[in-house]
Amino acid sequence: MLRFTLRRVLLTVPVLLGVATLVFSLLHLVPGDPALAMLGESASASDVGELRERLGLDRPLPAQYAAFVAGLARGDLGISFRYGTPVAREIGQRLPRTMELAAAAIVVAVCLAMPLGVVGALFRGTAIDQAAMTVSLMGISMPNFWLGPVLAIVFAVSLGWLPVSGTGTWRHLVLPAVTLGAALAAVLARMTRASLIEELRELYVLAARARGMSKARAVIAHALRNSLIPVVTILGLQCGAVLTGTIITETIFAWPGVGRLLIQAINFRDYPLVQGCILFIALTYVVVNLLVDLAYGWLDPRIRYE
Repeated sequence: MLRFTLRRVLLTVPVLLGVATLVFSLLHLVPGDPALAMLGESASASDVGELRERLGLDRPLPAQYAAFVAGLARGDLGISFRYGTPVAREIGQRLPRTMELAAAAIVVAVCLAMPLGVVGALFRGTAIDQAAMTVSLMGISMPNFWLGPVLAIVFAVSLGWLPVSGTGTWRHLVLPAVTLGAALAAVLARMTRASLIEELRELYVLAARARGMSKARAVIAHALRNSLIPVVTILGLQCGAVLTGTIITETIFAWPGVGRLLIQAINFRDYPLVQGCILFIALTYVVVNLLVDLAYGWLDPRIRYE
């Protein structure tokens, strides 16, 4: 297990370096001058040139890239053009809000998906199964950039039950969490149903029933746990999609997280901040996938890593 973990950790280095290189290259191909964006269209050429020199934008791209990679090796993500503060500090200030939203979305998704998947598997082929899968199909068919405004119009504007934007109480979290978790719930529900149907055919479930165990207990104590391995895999892979989805969701509901910070940095041509936000999302994606691999051993003791 230790050797497996170390090997996976070492493999993250070229992955993150590749992400950093790609982001750096694409950012510098995007039209726009950060110095001009900071000073405004009416700024003189001398002022723009002076600011470009101070920000290091006048140096050749290979030199800028070398400085960027050297900073990453030291754990330095650079200084934000817009705020004039370390990028790591700006991300750290907004990270708790993004983690709060992502965790709430995952909780919403699991709470919706598990009952739908289990009910669909137990009543396979019936009207109940079709209703459960129809609900999940609706969830996966509605993108968050459409679902978010619809929920805001219905529950915030028309009914006035929930706030439409901002933070402060749990009520502010409901609409963004449901918007972000709906698509994930749909995927998890269908995967839970398919995996549980396969496990219910196994002999150990029939043996448990033959020993006098009730059907509900046999499903919950035996079949459901073993059916969670593909579900956990999908959940881990979708965590990256959840973090990516926060970019749109946080913008819709004015949620002060890393996703909204990334959009603001892109609009302002804040190269260090954009690179830092994307690297953070990539690192989180890699770490979550590592944790998913390690969770296999806990869910199924038959799995060995060595």
